[in-house]
Amino acid sequence: MLSLLLAMGGGSLCAQDSQPTEYQIKAAFLYNFAKFVDWPPGAFEQPKSPIVFGILGESPFREDLARTIQNKTVDSHPLVVRNYQSAAQATNCHILFICISEKKRLPEILMSLKGHSVLTVSETERFTEAGGMINFVLQGTKIRLRINNAAATQAGLKISSKLLSLALRDEG
Repeated sequence: MLSLLLAMGGGSLCAQDSQPTEYQIKAAFLYNFAKFVDWPPGAFEQPKSPIVFGILGESPFREDLARTIQNKTVDSHPLVVRNYQSAAQATNCHILFICISEKKRLPEILMSLKGHSVLTVSETERFTEAGGMINFVLQGTKIRLRINNAAATQAGLKISSKLLSLALRDEG
């Protein structure tokens, strides 16, 4: 999976260490999600508005994500990371990582985001089955993805077939 990720453009991940950490890999995935997901036109105030990566909860990798996206753009959009205390605050971000610390509030969080074009991502068990869009799943030492494409489509997002081909898919 790492070689596929690197082929998708996550090569900067290995700049410091010979073996990237789990959260460096997840940060690279999040960066690549911005490249392989299309948002509806209304998701950006202006053509060069930033793509906002939101983090909801106690994040184990905010610094890794900030380093991964630093000084990068995707389709002329600069990239920024913001921390959120509630799902209501996160309705204007584009990619929201929902930390495991928010597991008990997951149904409420996902309900709050309905009708908003926010790509929801987590490493919480059974996240896509609960209505989330992309779930990081550890299989042995490999990080895999489970994608709920129906939830993404319902939010007005289009996930690239290249990204879908890498993932274990849920039908909704």
